[in-house]
Amino acid sequence: MTLSYNEVWLLIGGAAVLTVLIKACGPVLLGGRVLPPWFDRVVLLLAPSLLCALVVTSAFASGRSWSIGAHTVGVAVAAVLLWRRHSLVLCVAVAVAITAGLRSL
Repeated sequence: MTLSYNEVWLLIGGAAVLTVLIKACGPVLLGGRVLPPWFDRVVLLLAPSLLCALVVTSAFASGRSWSIGAHTVGVAVAAVLLWRRHSLVLCVAVAVAITAGLRSL
């Protein structure tokens, strides 16, 4: 099924409006209220957990299935380097080099 030019822009506009509505729900529904302390702790943990989920799915997903390949090894090496407190730029450069090297084999 292919979409026409107008249908694509309608879909993009609809997604943009839906995103704004979803993001506006929090301030509109909770604005002016004092939230319990546990809620603040949960909100602080949302960003790292979502980032972790994105990294895991990009490292292990290949289309609609799970797989382990050169990209997985690159991400694992970068994670170890970050854990050992190396700079982010170095970690990315090493991960790219390892992934490229393994794919060229």
